[in-house]
Amino acid sequence: MHDTGEWRALADHRQSLATVHLGDLFGGDPERGPRFTAAAEGLVVDYSKNRLTTETVAMLGALADRAGLRRHIHALLNGEPVNTTEQRPAWHTALRRPDPPPEVAQERERLTAYARQARDGRWRAVVNIGIGGSDLGPAMATAALGAYATDDVDVRFLSNVDGAHFRAVTRGLDPAATLFVVSSKTFSTIETLTNARTARAWVAEAVGPKTARAHFAAVTADPERAREWGIDPESVFRLWDWVGGRYSLASAVGLSLMISIGPDAFTELLAGMHAMDEHFRSAPWAENLPALLGLIGVWNRNFWGWPTHAVLPYAQELALFPAYLQQLDMESNGKSVRADGTPVTTATGPVVWGGPGTNGQHAFHQLLHQGADVVPVDFIGFCRPNHAYAEHHDLLMANLLAQAEALAFGAPDADNPHRRFTGNRPSTVILGDRLAPRTLGQLVALYEHKVFTQATVWGINPFDQWGVELGKSLAADIAGEFADPAVPPGTRRDSSTRSLIDHYLAHRDHVAR
Repeated sequence: MHDTGEWRALADHRQSLATVHLGDLFGGDPERGPRFTAAAEGLVVDYSKNRLTTETVAMLGALADRAGLRRHIHALLNGEPVNTTEQRPAWHTALRRPDPPPEVAQERERLTAYARQARDGRWRAVVNIGIGGSDLGPAMATAALGAYATDDVDVRFLSNVDGAHFRAVTRGLDPAATLFVVSSKTFSTIETLTNARTARAWVAEAVGPKTARAHFAAVTADPERAREWGIDPESVFRLWDWVGGRYSLASAVGLSLMISIGPDAFTELLAGMHAMDEHFRSAPWAENLPALLGLIGVWNRNFWGWPTHAVLPYAQELALFPAYLQQLDMESNGKSVRADGTPVTTATGPVVWGGPGTNGQHAFHQLLHQGADVVPVDFIGFCRPNHAYAEHHDLLMANLLAQAEALAFGAPDADNPHRRFTGNRPSTVILGDRLAPRTLGQLVALYEHKVFTQATVWGINPFDQWGVELGKSLAADIAGEFADPAVPPGTRRDSSTRSLIDHYLAHRDHVAR
């Protein structure tokens, strides 16, 4: 794209804004805030505090047209093989349609029935065992929708292969009343299966091996492996190869969430996702929330050269949302090769990070306001809380709005340089009515399609993740050396890794404390 007229025009336009301050843009347009605000499906996105103009937005829309974004959106939503390196669709949007494909509808009915049974009093705790997309999505959503959760079932999440995580997650639970949901697309993920074996031994010690079998369900694209592992067929739920892990919340991967909030609330989550899918399909670029966020991200990343992006939810319930978006964005767009196999010629996915307000104000906001690097920010807040502490919520939202204002306008004329704030630091404010299942679904789909918009402009495939494979393969080799230290070091083993292996083997101690 960098060699197109649209890209060159944006580069020239960026130079014309080099010395323009956000204060000047607002001073010259008293209606700038409303003018650069878009709303859809109950979400309001104010992007006026980004360094852009009406001309910028129009030029970014032309860039989207040049990239064929509309055609790519239809291909995505219609189940065409947009995952070009693996020659298959990325049809996660079919999972949240009110009229899904028959196999999806059938599996949704099975999940609903199983979730209702799991909530009927048999289980006092449910532990989801997964990692990556099989953990981050349902863990984030379960925390976000805690106000809608049943008090009868304690839903927890186990992901890290570190035994300390297993110990922490199972602390205080009764094995006889605990259900484990083993979520692995291939049912071969080593971290997940290691945790699952430990869970099986933990339950079997309490109730016996035969009874322990009933304490496990599975979510996988390989049901036969799950059955061979020892899970009853009626407790195995299907994934499809066209559902990527980081896009799988609406699938059976959401079973633990469905048990927590109930099937009806889960259906509302799906409805919110679908509403945003349809908005993305048809809305013009200047009103299309995912496309706007994606194009502004391209503007900030490629034309201003800002390499990181912060997501700051002013909602404690969304504390895990930045971590969820890290995988969604960085695993999707952390690519240096285009979909056609040629090297990229521009910067691609930014480093995504963040944390909940107001905690971050007492941690990393110093860098946001006065650091040498500019960090674009998304602030996320809600007009109505899920609690009765009105004074708390007013103070929380006052802080959100104040932080965005301070980043934009600063205090550039302060006499003391240590108290000087240059301002001119970009941010976008996203406001919803209340953090409810439907709203969360809209937010998830909003960011999914933002990532897709950027991938389309950059010409990369956001649906594969080959970059995670090499380290996993090497880890398996090293684990083999741990098991049999007499095995000669592999030909690829460097002197640093060899020395560290020797040190670890000489000092490891598996005695529990």
